[in-house]
Amino acid sequence: MSRRRTSSNAPRAARPAAPHDTYPLGLRVGGRLVIVVGGGPVALRRVRGLLAAGARVRVIAPDVVPELASLVSAAAIERITRGYCDGDLDGAWLVHTATGDPDVDARVAGDAELLRTFCVTAGDAGLGSAWVPAVARTPVTDAAGRPAGDLAVAVTAGRDPRRAVRVRDAVVAGLDDGSLPLRAVRSADPAGGPGGGSRIGRVALVGGGPGDAGLVTVRGRRLLAAAHVVVVDRLAPRSLLTGLADDVEVVDVGKTSGHHPVPQEEITALLVRHALAGRDVVRLKGGDPYVFGRGGEELDACRAAGIEVEVVPGVTSAVSVPAAAGIPVTHRGLARGFSVLTGHDDVGQVPGGTDHTLVLLMGVTRLADTARALVAAGRPADTPVAVVEDGFGSRQRTTVGTLADIADRARAVGVQAPAVTVVGDVVRRSPAWTGPTSAHSSVHSVAAGAVRSS
Repeated sequence: MSRRRTSSNAPRAARPAAPHDTYPLGLRVGGRLVIVVGGGPVALRRVRGLLAAGARVRVIAPDVVPELASLVSAAAIERITRGYCDGDLDGAWLVHTATGDPDVDARVAGDAELLRTFCVTAGDAGLGSAWVPAVARTPVTDAAGRPAGDLAVAVTAGRDPRRAVRVRDAVVAGLDDGSLPLRAVRSADPAGGPGGGSRIGRVALVGGGPGDAGLVTVRGRRLLAAAHVVVVDRLAPRSLLTGLADDVEVVDVGKTSGHHPVPQEEITALLVRHALAGRDVVRLKGGDPYVFGRGGEELDACRAAGIEVEVVPGVTSAVSVPAAAGIPVTHRGLARGFSVLTGHDDVGQVPGGTDHTLVLLMGVTRLADTARALVAAGRPADTPVAVVEDGFGSRQRTTVGTLADIADRARAVGVQAPAVTVVGDVVRRSPAWTGPTSAHSSVHSVAAGAVRSS
């Protein structure tokens, strides 16, 4: 039904809005007529957003930019090829005016006010009865893990559009990197919430890196923000747990040398049990799940139970912790390759030259035995060695020496786990190294340098 047209001499001034005199609201404009008065770049932006929301758009303008003309040619929008006239707003649910002419915009706003149709005015926000916020959309899933469209972020900032855009971008960045919560709260169906039994949850094996929360991948943080249960290792970046929602269950399965309070079989059973109960689980590990993290075993068990598994790589401490101490595991002229072993492995089986770096994880308690085994296998006794404790942590310290004396040096300063041991000429790159920088030196010249901390 057509609404009454306004006369050209009718009062058109809308009541000015107070600074907080707005009511934030989302509008469903799908299939509804929205009028856009104006044909320039601002009008084009409005039209694009309206089309994305499914609106039926009619543009009123004597001239339009080429992109709008193309939309008219493709029958995506309607167009009236002239200036604005009385009665043009009949039947509209919403009006945008962006003519660049203050008098025309004021006239459109006044007509919309009389018709009780909300109006956005681009040139002077104070004339309008509605404002377009800075908007961004982030894909989300429902409680059943199915795609559920977008999470819309809309920001208004006292009619300061640039400030609104900056705030919106900061919020979107937080959603994308997982520092803001994304987990669905409302169940997808009456029995579909976590533990409801109508769905199988998912498991994500997330590599947490060497312990610094800033070195976790964006994907890992995003999955943490959506988790119902987090099963965490001792060396994982635990500072991330403080940002979890109160209803997230955190299960600590941390292990220390010789003390495994939760056996690996029980850890794997936890993942399966929670996922089969409909919960999304993150297994937060230190380093990378596949570098001595037993991630492959956990993946196999979950898949055998019909559970979907995602593996998120992490920054392994085998490379990152030496780097934190200024030691590259490879360097032209010093090392052409590297091997990563645990301190429990047979170190005598790796390449024996000093130009092949050996990185040892979890090997503090066996350091003396490891050094003797490497010398017995053919490595020179004056091969440089560095032990880096608590990489990226508050206790980070580097102790240097050679295969001949590193165990004594480590014992003298009280080296403690967690620590990464690096064997090879690349250790000479460390700021803690005070011996000769050439690849050929004597045990005595290296031993003359004092033990230093980085």
